[in-house]
This record gives sequence, structure tokens and C-alpha cells, in this order.
Amino acid sequence: MDDDGTRGVRGSSADRVPGPALPPPPTTPPRVPPPAVGPRPAAMPVEQRPTRPGSASPAEQPAPGAPVDAWLRTPRPPQEPGVWRYGYTPPPPEEPEGVSNRSLLVGALISLLSALLLWSLWRNGYLPYRLVPLKLFTPGEWWNPGTSGGPRTIEGSDALTVYEAILFGLLAYGCGRIGNFSELFRRHVADRGQPFLALAAAAAAGLTQLLVWKEALPVVRPVLVLVASVAGGEIYQSQTVVNVIYAVIAAAVLYPFARLGCWRELIAGRRGSGTPAPDGTAAAPAAATSADQWPELRAAGWTDAADTLSAEVRTGRMNDVDVARLRHAWALATRRPDRLAPLAEAVLRTGGAAALHPSGHRDLPRRGARHDVLTGQVRIGRCADDPHNPYVRRGTGLALEPALLGTSLLAVGPPGAGKTARLIRPVVEALALRALAGQAAVLAVGGAGAPLGPDDAFDVVVRLGHPGSAHDIDLYGGTTDPDEAAAVLAEGLVGDVGSLDSRRAATVLAQLLGPYRAAHGHFPSVPELRELLDGTPAALAGLRASLEAAGHHAMLRELDARSRQAGGPGDPAPALADRVALLDRPAFTGFFATGPDARPFSLRALGQHPLRVRVDLPERGHAEASRLLTRLLLAQFTAITAARTDTALFACLVLDDATHAVTAETVRGIRRLRSVNAGAVLALRTVDDVPETLHTPLLGAVGCTAAFSGITTWDGKRFAEAWGKEWVETREVAQHTVFADQPFTRALHALRKLVTGKAVTTDAVTVRQVERERWSASELAYAVPAGHAVIRLATVEGEHAPPLLVHLDG
Repeated sequence: MDDDGTRGVRGSSADRVPGPALPPPPTTPPRVPPPAVGPRPAAMPVEQRPTRPGSASPAEQPAPGAPVDAWLRTPRPPQEPGVWRYGYTPPPPEEPEGVSNRSLLVGALISLLSALLLWSLWRNGYLPYRLVPLKLFTPGEWWNPGTSGGPRTIEGSDALTVYEAILFGLLAYGCGRIGNFSELFRRHVADRGQPFLALAAAAAAGLTQLLVWKEALPVVRPVLVLVASVAGGEIYQSQTVVNVIYAVIAAAVLYPFARLGCWRELIAGRRGSGTPAPDGTAAAPAAATSADQWPELRAAGWTDAADTLSAEVRTGRMNDVDVARLRHAWALATRRPDRLAPLAEAVLRTGGAAALHPSGHRDLPRRGARHDVLTGQVRIGRCADDPHNPYVRRGTGLALEPALLGTSLLAVGPPGAGKTARLIRPVVEALALRALAGQAAVLAVGGAGAPLGPDDAFDVVVRLGHPGSAHDIDLYGGTTDPDEAAAVLAEGLVGDVGSLDSRRAATVLAQLLGPYRAAHGHFPSVPELRELLDGTPAALAGLRASLEAAGHHAMLRELDARSRQAGGPGDPAPALADRVALLDRPAFTGFFATGPDARPFSLRALGQHPLRVRVDLPERGHAEASRLLTRLLLAQFTAITAARTDTALFACLVLDDATHAVTAETVRGIRRLRSVNAGAVLALRTVDDVPETLHTPLLGAVGCTAAFSGITTWDGKRFAEAWGKEWVETREVAQHTVFADQPFTRALHALRKLVTGKAVTTDAVTVRQVERERWSASELAYAVPAGHAVIRLATVEGEHAPPLLVHLDG
């Protein structure tokens, strides 16, 4: 690739940005390295959801060292914005709100006690007319006279035995239905799974067998009576027949408990697969299509290349970055048919090392977050099980991707809330992986020592103010147009000064930059620009002499106009000179060079090459200069990306601290980024780090926002207004005291009040629809736990997700 403008070398021995010359491919392709702490599997982990009743076991990632074919075949179904798609399993349908466990247990106990009382009254003859239904269907000579007369003959005794058994069965069924024993069994026994379910069913079966054979439950005698009535009493003369009947009774009593305890499935599972795997270790579901066979290459007729890549995937000589890079390279080659044959030949020759990134790297030195390079997602956390979150999002992973970052992201939280470690670094890491796959370019800007990634994870590392820095920054953004350079430089220098018009400042700079470039062929360095803005006579006289000697009469008129306006009311030149003086310090000697031998790094290269760039700012010793440079880089990025013609490469700027970097012009530039396949990630300690007039425009310009725990109610109010309201159903309960008219009722109410200490009341429930804020300012300030953030996401296509409470584990 063309490396013009990308080799910010500050000396003859300085390292250069990798150019088009590629190193020979290694004999053994590198695998995905483990992170610094603990091993990390080579394949990306599958999303694991909290186990819910009736839900399938979550998919699990392949074992460490396994090839990436299982990772490649894992399904990634389309989902709502921000859902971690890798191995996603939808949750079971939401169950309606049921009774509480306490109410369920009390109801079952009352039902059981009532059934026992009713059965005791029946057995002891306290219920009148209990035998009338039986006497209606049996001969009258079996019974003694009267409605309460008992059996007179053996046939009547046998009929009464069967009658009592039928009534006992109906009573048990009614007790179970009224007491909701099935729900009680499901919650406290079945939901615990095996082997507790089988053991509980076995214990209940043993207790029931004991009660049956002790004749506490009317089962044995009714069965013997029915068998004798059908087969005759002589059948019991054979002990073998009696034993068989007893065995059938025992099996019949045992069968329902075997079904409830799932004994058959448990035994089959033990025999078929040995010891079952623990919960949550099921194999990842495979996609219906075999993605590891490279069907797109086979469909185009390049079967040999597809076979080569399939073998590389199967043997583990390719990692996830190789797969994403080659797929992207093939997609680009299909648009240019003349590139298909060279790419296929490179695949046959080097396998997974074809179409390498210009740096020759095939992966980052280490990873600290979970990535799915195939979709470009990076998992930053899990949606909390909170009423604010929709049911379908509770427990799902939350991920960021270029489709979301293309709308830009604003993260606000106090120091220590985890913005850098849990959000900024995972995003930078994901964009660096996308750059290695040839699909993105990233510029990460932070203070010196900010944990944005190791040096060997970037192609260009600029340490401003550090004498050992191998690269420099072009203050003019790599442009040769004085007006364009003046507009961007003015925005960076005085864009945060509300009393100055940045357009007048740009005019002043253009009146000096244009003549200087015409006279010397390049823009002035920082000391020279400071002298020109200060109006130093020697500097202006020398520039005028050079212009007269070269015959640049138009530029002489520009210089004369600047001389006439100098010192007038509202002249922005002194303010510009003061800001330039922040860069004209001994610590920056040798930086921002502009001569013919200087080749500083230009942000214009980000729109042309998949570069990974990190800029370290000297925030400790030069805080104001760092803010000026941050503002300048943001202005350059928005201007350069908006002007590029080829938008195939996703470009993203990540500011670890955007304090005083946002201006009115950059807010307008951020709005334009989504249309040119670019985005910006801005981190702030508070929204007050942005001028008050820009609070609403900034929140409206970005599509993704994140409010971390610990923000103030003032910041929470701004987020609450930006996120809008929603319709919710509310229930209002009003308690009214009950006044009784009857003496007996009043006595009961007095007794109840004496026992409970509360008057008898009745509840009046009112249900209505009201419009409320999704998250109130107080909730954002006080209800967000540590390590959490409320994140609202939107895509460049217009899809959006509601604000979600997320536990950050990035």
C-alpha cells in the first residue's frame, strides 16, 4: 500500500510505518495468543445465558487449542442492536406472574388439612346422608333401614369399601387441584433437575407404599374386592395369584412416581452417555450450512483454493482474524474480477497467510475482551436482570460493532467508573482486529500511560513530548490547501473560546499560511507561526521579501490585508498566538516539523489504509496543550473523513478523554460521520466538560450513549431527556376500612384487630397507562450499581435499542 504521509519519522534511525513490502509468510501460521492472565481459547466463546426453567443449556466455546472450524460453523442469527450474536439462544417465553412461594405453600397446607378433616369426618360417620348415593345404585336388602343404616350383608360391606375408595380418589384429586400441588412440585422439585427429582420421587413412592400396605390409604382392599367380584373368591386360594395381585398393586402405585421422577430418561442417559455433562457445557450448535468449506469460493469455481483453506481451518493453522481477512479480501476481489486470480494463486501458495495486513501481523499480541471477528462484535458486558430491561434482553450479552459505532458513542462517568478498562480498550482492541482483517482504521488518543493497548498492537505510536517518539503529528492534516488547513487549525486552537468566531480565526490563519506556503513550499513550523501571529516585524518583512522575489502578488495582497487588520478591535491573532505558544515549548522541540525533510504522520492516511494508530498526550505536564491537540485531532478527523471519496474502510476515532475537545463545528462533523462509514467514541467525566450550549446538540448527534455508575443528577437529567419516555402500566392500591353493621361481624372484626393490630380493610386497585421516563435522573445517579452502566444503542440504518442496564465485564 502507498505509505505516503504515514511514516512520521523523527530521525534517520526511527522506525517506519509498514509499507507494501510484505515479509515471507511463516511456515506455521500463528494461533490466537492467550491473554496476559489465564488461558484464552482459540475460538471465540459462545454466549451463555443464565439457566432458566425450560431453557436449553447454553452453548460452550471449543476447548483451548481446537481448530476454528467449530467457531466458524457456530450460528450468528440476526438480532436486535447490541445483542452478542455468537451462539445466541433465545430465552423461553415469559411466564405470567404467579403466586408467591409463601402463598403457594400456605394454600397447599390448608387444602391438605381440609381434606384430612373431611376424610376423618367421613370415616367416623359425622357426615349425614353419606350412604344415600350408594344405596340408590345397590339392592336394598344389602343395607339396614334408614338413611344412616350400614351394610347388612357381605355384599354391602364390599360395596362400601369400593365406594369409599372412589370417594377417597375424588377427594385426593380435588385437594391437589385446589391446593395447586402441581405448581408446588414444579417449582420446588422439578426445577431442581436430576438427580434431585428422581430421589424426591423415590422418597414419595416409598412413603406411599408404606401407607398403602398399612391400609392408611384405601387401595389394597378395594382392589381385592373388585378382583373377587369379577373372578370369584376362589381365586385367592392360590398363593401365587395373591402374590401376583400384590405385585400389580405395588407396581401400579409406583408407576406415577416413576413418571414424575423421569426414572426411565435418567437410566437411559446413564447407560447411553455415561456421566452427564454439568449444566452449561453443551456443545455449540452448528449452523445448517458448512461455513468452514468456503462455499463462496466453490460457487465461483475456485475449488482448489477452497480445499486449501478448508484444510487450513480443519488443522488449526488459521485463526479467526485469518478467516475474516480472507473473506473480506474475497468480497473485495469479486468487485474487481481482475483480482480474483491473483488472490486464488496467493491462497494456493501461502494458505491462510494470503492477503496479509501490511504489518505482516495475523493477530494482536494479547486480547483482553471477547471478540467475534467474523461479525466485528466485541462483548462488553451482560444485560442485568432488572425490571428496566425488556425480558428478552435480560441475561443476554451486550456487544458493540461498526454498525453501532458508525453512529458515534458518548460515554460519561466519573474517574474510576471503568470507562477506559471496560469500554474504551475493548473497542480499540476490536477495531485493531478489524484493521488486521483489512476492514477498519483506528486512531486511539489518550494520555501517556493510558491502558489502550501495548505498543506492538499498533502500526504507529506517537508520543508527543517524548524524545524517544519515532513518529510525529502533522498539525495541518496533510493538506496542501491553505484555506482548508487554516479552518481545521483554527478549530483546534480557539474552537473552545466562545467569544471568538472560528471563521475569523480561520481567515487570519489563511492570510498567513497561504503566503508562507507560496514562498517556502510548505506550511510554517510552530515557532515561525507564532512569530507571524505575533506580528514580529522581522518575520513579516522576510516573508514579504520572499513573496516579492517570487512574484506572488496575490499572496502579497493577503499579507497586506493581515497587516492592516492587525491590532484592530476583535483581532483573533493574539489569542491564536497564545494558543500556539502552548506548543512552542522545549518539551515539543523537534515535533510538528514541516520542512521538506519532515514526514509527520497525517490523519489523511486513516481513510486510505487499515492503520492502527495510537497517540499519547502529555497530560500531566502540559494539560492545556493536550486538550488543544485532542481538539485538533477531532477537528482533523471529522474534516478528513467527510471529504474522502472511498468509504469502504470503516474509520474510527477513540478519545479516552474528550474534555474541552468538543466544539460546535466538531458536533456538526460528528453528525456527518455515519454517512461516510466512520464514527467517533468520546469519553467524558461529566457532560459539563462540554460547553452548555452544546449539551443538547452533542447528545442528539451521537446514536449511542453510555451513563456509568456515579454520574450526578445533573448529568442524569440530560440523559433522561435524551432517551425520552415510554408508556407503562401502573397499579394504584387504596385501602378502605370496612365498617360492619351486624353484631357478630363487628365482633369478628374486633377480634381480628386485637390479634393482628390492624383494622379490617379492603383494597381498591386502579390500573392505568401513564407516560414515564425510561430512566429518571435520580435512578441514573443512585440506582446504577458499581461496575454497571446504562447504555442506549442505535445503528446507522436507524434501528435502536432502549436504554439497558449492563454489567460491564469487558
